[in-house]
Amino acid sequence: MSTPLSKDNKKTGSNVVPTSARRKEVSAFQFYLGMSVASIFSLVYIFSPIYILTSVAALLMQYPSRKISMIYGAPLIISLFTPAMGMPSLGEPLKAVLNYFDYEEIHEVSNDDLRKDLKEKKKFIMACQPHGVISFVGICSWASAPQEFRSLKTAVASVLLSIPILKNVMGIFSLTDASGKNVRRILQKGQGLDGCIILYIGGIAELFKSSRKEERLYLKKRKGFIKVALREGVDIIPVYLFGNTSVLTVMKTGPLAQLSRKFQVSLTYFWGQYNLPIPRPDKLLYVRGKPLGLPHIPEPTDEDINKWHAKYCDEVSRLFNENKDKLPAYKNKTLHID
Repeated sequence: MSTPLSKDNKKTGSNVVPTSARRKEVSAFQFYLGMSVASIFSLVYIFSPIYILTSVAALLMQYPSRKISMIYGAPLIISLFTPAMGMPSLGEPLKAVLNYFDYEEIHEVSNDDLRKDLKEKKKFIMACQPHGVISFVGICSWASAPQEFRSLKTAVASVLLSIPILKNVMGIFSLTDASGKNVRRILQKGQGLDGCIILYIGGIAELFKSSRKEERLYLKKRKGFIKVALREGVDIIPVYLFGNTSVLTVMKTGPLAQLSRKFQVSLTYFWGQYNLPIPRPDKLLYVRGKPLGLPHIPEPTDEDINKWHAKYCDEVSRLFNENKDKLPAYKNKTLHID
């Protein structure tokens, strides 16, 4: 449930949404349990490629024995034949991560407003930025959301849906192919939440702009989502994810970074707390803006697309500048749109 408007948010009409736990209220056990749960997602990115390669090698060479290689490779074999499946019910146990991060949400459009709009058959693209190495703000928002909203599909690079183990772990967040054809299909045929989608606008290109020192979005050339929204008569809700770029530091050079760029999935090394692939317990802030109010234009011109793209950029900048002072790490940051 949303709280009454705070003094800081009366001007914009936004709701500050409390999470189930605040940093100062949690025990050491809750804190480290939350760290362990959060680390599952970063560790699986690091170790799943290593496990896949060693499993294939063990199975091919039947090393050290056929029986042991089959036992070792069993999770890989099972994963190959198991599709990624959304699991909204896991939101409750995943709330443990809220005891690790200092997490907060601000909604300029409330959940009740969204429910009302969905009943009126409106559809939305939730346009999220920045991407970060792993969207821990997105994970926190998913865990803290009402269960009905956890079924909202998140678009990802198709290769992520094909990588064994990784697809099954990250698939709990109701992932779907980010191809234009699939996104249009969802927006055209789906009803209610099934006709909405979460898009990370900057994608992998934005991942490599992650930095604790500056905030950069890959956005100037990203106009396809505006064109799709105008064509399908779908509105766009900008969402700013403060902390996504600071909880982990990414290696931006080397062969793994090149592979990540080529296959559009995070395969490079990254680190955080204790210089390990464990996210830092930073303050995270999820800010959901207001719908932009896009019209339905079946054949939008470049002028139409540029107009609404500029409005989106303005709204993203506003969300950043109005809320950055709420996070110590962001107070002196300036937003750069590349």
